[in-house]
Amino acid sequence: MHNYRNAVIAFAAACPAVVQAQTTEQLKAELGALKAHVQKLEAMIEKADQAKAEAKAKAPEPDTSAEVARLRVKSDAADDAMEASGLKGLKISGYIDPTYIRNRNAGTSSFVFLNNNSSINGSGESFGYDNTYFGSALLNLDKELEGGSKLRISLMPSKGTASGYNFGNLVHEASASIPLGDQSTRLLLGQVPDWSGYEYIPSTQNKLLTHNLLFDFSAANFYTGAGLQLLRGKWDSKIMLGNMNSARVNDGGERTPGVFYRVDYARSEFSGFGMSGTHAGFDDDDTVGRLDLMEVDGFYTRGDWNIQGQLSYGRQQATAANRYGAEQQRWYGLSSLVSYKIMPRLEAIARLDYIFNGTGGGGVFGATLAPGCRDLAGFAANCPDGRNGFGPGMVLRGGEWFVLDPTRGANRGTLSVGTRYLLVPGVSVKGEYRYDYATARTFRTLDGQYRRDNQVIGVSTVVSF
Repeated sequence: MHNYRNAVIAFAAACPAVVQAQTTEQLKAELGALKAHVQKLEAMIEKADQAKAEAKAKAPEPDTSAEVARLRVKSDAADDAMEASGLKGLKISGYIDPTYIRNRNAGTSSFVFLNNNSSINGSGESFGYDNTYFGSALLNLDKELEGGSKLRISLMPSKGTASGYNFGNLVHEASASIPLGDQSTRLLLGQVPDWSGYEYIPSTQNKLLTHNLLFDFSAANFYTGAGLQLLRGKWDSKIMLGNMNSARVNDGGERTPGVFYRVDYARSEFSGFGMSGTHAGFDDDDTVGRLDLMEVDGFYTRGDWNIQGQLSYGRQQATAANRYGAEQQRWYGLSSLVSYKIMPRLEAIARLDYIFNGTGGGGVFGATLAPGCRDLAGFAANCPDGRNGFGPGMVLRGGEWFVLDPTRGANRGTLSVGTRYLLVPGVSVKGEYRYDYATARTFRTLDGQYRRDNQVIGVSTVVSF
């Protein structure tokens, strides 16, 4: 009501000529009449407001109990339906990552998607650092049961961990984690992808397209067996007994299961380290031989920077396919990856790998050294793995390539640089340029020549949910 008074005063101030024409007594009388009128209006408004407040106070509260009960019944019915159908506690996730790869030495330029990575059963393809787990489709089914048991089934056609050893197998992982007494001590069962190193198999968890040399050539693919997981504060320890890279061991001479373990320490969410080991083939004399793989790895994240590293050591008993006058082949290597977020959606990545592999003819666990070559003395010798650049170096004599020294292998290194860009939520585009090199001529070209290096370029689009 103060606004009415102000309006009256403003009107009077705006009309000075009228005010001057009137006498003081007349002006006072008119102002008094206006004040009385304003007061009357204020009283009427206050009475109306008071009546509204009293009516609101007397109004009954709405009865929501029936609505709440209806919603509760509906929610319980939905929970019962989910439990009856097996959907309760079920999480479904997955991705696809169609990829383009150009390989200079192989003379290939192709899109890569859902192709095989093994030559088993005449697929016409073989494992190589330019043909691993990228170009795949993965579907994860995670189920948590009442009581805390967890089940995971992952399907990856043609590209899963078992596809190279059990042709046609779609299962990438089929594992169960069962609490024993409490949630911090768990029984592990089934087929589990190898857990060594700082890189992962899924493209959604791998910053670059390809993997580092240690991941591809100094690690197993999967384990099948049983074991334990111990969660104690910041420590996470796992150990399994079973088969390495095999759904079933059919070799009658191999009766002792392998031992696989990993220990992680999470110093914080920004840093941590781990170590793992694979020990298998204890009584295998020819097929694989005794194998020991060990590594330590760690990570450190600070702001936009991320640093990861790994040191590995491996040794394998010499077999008929890789014997070069030594009872064992030994190698050790390192890998380091650095990434920086140029902007929230764009990340730059660089990775450097190196494997010291000079003894025993240069064979490593993941390389394939095939017979068919001769050394300079004319004796039969295994050829290097020309696709991946491992093994003894070659030398050209009289227009023909010979193994320079069957007992000495070439050291291998790799430099990869790339970017990862978040196009929209759930869609990332990755690009990589990779330069591989060796200390001897171990890379075979399309025309049958040997070089010291190779170059690969790749682009991938990862669509995940």
